[in-house]
Amino acid sequence: MAESFMVKLKNKIKNFRITRSVFAYPYILFMLLFVVIPLALILVNAFLVDGKLSFGNFIALLRDGASLSTLLLSFLVGIITTLLCLVIGYPVAYILSKRAWGGIIVLLFILPMWVNFLIRTLATRAIFEALNIDLGLGTVIFGMVYNFLPFMILPLHTTLTNIDKSYLEAAQDLGADAVTVFIKTTLPLSLPGIISGVTMVFIPTISTFAISQLLGGTYLFGDSIYNKFNNGLYGVGSVMSLIMLLLVIVSNIFISKYNKGEASKNLW
Repeated sequence: MAESFMVKLKNKIKNFRITRSVFAYPYILFMLLFVVIPLALILVNAFLVDGKLSFGNFIALLRDGASLSTLLLSFLVGIITTLLCLVIGYPVAYILSKRAWGGIIVLLFILPMWVNFLIRTLATRAIFEALNIDLGLGTVIFGMVYNFLPFMILPLHTTLTNIDKSYLEAAQDLGADAVTVFIKTTLPLSLPGIISGVTMVFIPTISTFAISQLLGGTYLFGDSIYNKFNNGLYGVGSVMSLIMLLLVIVSNIFISKYNKGEASKNLW
């Protein structure tokens, strides 16, 4: 039987061919070890109390007023940060999409992202301290906008650059002025970029746990999750992590819904 097994093994090795799918095996192994298994452990811990399956961790979270207040504060900070990034990022992306050298400027926006965000945040804090600016919620939001603004500009610039210019020309030929062309044509066609940018800013903002502490001592939902795990409350921390995972899934579904089909389907 051992000989039969060795023969089969030799035949498999002999018939083995390197195909494109083979190069995906390391990635599949990486995802299994560092994504699938940790998520499975979080899911198990969320429903495990004293070695038994229970909803006790969910009940404990509902009774934890501090964590729920932190979640609401995180949503507030996330909404404000996202709106500021959109208000600042859309005009920048729109102007750069009209310039031949716009891509170079976008690259300059992205370059700081190559520096570790912790170093950027510490540098921002040093600037505030040098200017004698008191750290608080305002400086936290400033730090959020500074760190996540490129994630709003990049998808907006890509979407605006790829808009078919014939739509704009057609609107102008029909007598629409510049404002009407923007409202009726450019804005609807850029909706996929807006949705992508909002998601790329909002989710990281409410889940961050370093910027809020360094720039104002404010605790957001990410800080609360970190503290739960750090204090050994793995069950409640896992439930909170599942909430963040649910938000990510809903956001991805939202993006997929609005990014389906051609951008022309979004025309009013």
